[in-house]
Amino acid sequence: MMTRVSAPALGPNLSAGLRMLLATLTLAVMMRVFKQPWPWAHWRELFLLGFLAVAGPHILYSRSALDLPAGYGSLLSVTSVLFGAVASGLLKQERLTVAKWIGCLLGFAGAVLVVRLGPVEPTPTLIRAALVCMGGAAFSGIATPYLKRAMARMEPLAVTAGMHTAAVILMLPGALYDLPKAHFTPQALVSVTVMGVATSGLAYWMYMRIVRHVPPMAALSSTFMSTGFGVAWAVVLLDEPVGAVMMTGGAMILLACLLVFGLNPLQWRLFNPSDNG
Repeated sequence: MMTRVSAPALGPNLSAGLRMLLATLTLAVMMRVFKQPWPWAHWRELFLLGFLAVAGPHILYSRSALDLPAGYGSLLSVTSVLFGAVASGLLKQERLTVAKWIGCLLGFAGAVLVVRLGPVEPTPTLIRAALVCMGGAAFSGIATPYLKRAMARMEPLAVTAGMHTAAVILMLPGALYDLPKAHFTPQALVSVTVMGVATSGLAYWMYMRIVRHVPPMAALSSTFMSTGFGVAWAVVLLDEPVGAVMMTGGAMILLACLLVFGLNPLQWRLFNPSDNG
């Protein structure tokens, strides 16, 4: 939702770049407070992670926000789980079962349903923006197994600070390109500040602490919460439309992600049959 506010005013590159700069400053303060050394010896890996997990996704999310309603973006971003499943399988960190492959296909079908039959007219511009958003989700999902590998060599805070610093360097040319045309409105500045300090700084550090202890697909489960809140805030605060078909497509995406996680809804029980009560 806040990307939808900041990107049109500041420009997609500058909005994402300022967000990463504020995140880096926040994380640098935390590195100082906790007296952790910067992992400069792993700079090549940090630049790869900065590109896949930070710079790539947020540049594409910001660009898609110029034409894509926030609710649509929130629903489509959950496809990162599907891309993460494929990447984790190829890297031998997760086992890709038939149910997971079905989940991937169902998820992409749900994404198509959201865009083509949602409450907003599916113009070519909207479809392009949706594909750009899914491109950002692809970067984010593919990055997760690589983040898991990095946890074996570095501390979560050090990885988070290092890759955000790398992302700032990677995003600098685009941010400078947008700078002359930027409109520094109060709403845009507040939005990018909250995203930089809270969601990209503090929240990503928390996410990395989770990645260290759980499989990649379990770590991506946080996407469900961000998707739900993203749609809710877009409807409440931005007055974006939401229809039955859009919700059906969203439900298909969430069901697909459950299958990708290895959860079979047909096997759920309201109670344990072995319980005598």
